Amino acid sequence: MSDFVSVARVNDIPPGEGRTVQVGGKNIALFNVEGTFYAVDDTCLHRGGPLGEGELTGHLVTCPWHGWKYDVRTGISITNPAAKVNCYETKVEGEDLSISW
Repeated sequence: MSDFVSVARVNDIPPGEGRTVQVGGKNIALFNVEGTFYAVDDTCLHRGGPLGEGELTGHLVTCPWHGWKYDVRTGISITNPAAKVNCYETKVEGEDLSISW
């Protein structure tokens, strides 16, 4: 069973936006989709772009470097469905956002 690690405050990530945090030396991208939070590996599988800096449209984040798109709910690339970034379970307790780690 995974432990949950506090990574941000809910108010740190407005709806429709993403942020990058570091957990255990690894960059994780956090996204707020209409009040539901998602966490995926921050590194695009195409050329290593920072997904947390990408544009979020609905459930899709677009890598700012070369435009690859990922579904933040599943980690699957819409651009190349064979590519998938790791996803992490999220939990909100009060104002704290945690991910499974």
